[in-house]
Amino acid sequence: MRFDLDKAMGIHEQALYVRSRRTSLIASNIANSDTPNYQARDIDFKQVLRNVAGMNEGERLKMTQAGHIQPGGMSAQDAELLYRHPFQASIDGNTVDAQIEKAEFGQNAAQYQSTLHFLTGKITGLRKAITGEP
Repeated sequence: MRFDLDKAMGIHEQALYVRSRRTSLIASNIANSDTPNYQARDIDFKQVLRNVAGMNEGERLKMTQAGHIQPGGMSAQDAELLYRHPFQASIDGNTVDAQIEKAEFGQNAAQYQSTLHFLTGKITGLRKAITGEP
């Protein structure tokens, strides 16, 4: 029986990539909070993972024959960048709200750590299964 590391890790590898990319985007937003006409960007994490997993609007793709295309044709690298809509427009055209960006950054960092912790547990479990450790 062939061991598939992608199946063992599940969608968590892709989730870690999207969290990392989102961290960079939010950091860029914060760094440009005083740049005139800068448009804040973000990624819709839930929608990207739905697309990667082959799920849209709560429906799961169903394969009826072995030759069908596998669900999850999109990769996390193809995530669409979205513009963040400000609650209050600034005079210089900048759409960054520093407080919201800092809150989003903290929340994303905590979720990144959670995903990393989960993956570490999976890898530890796989290593124990391979080496026969109790």
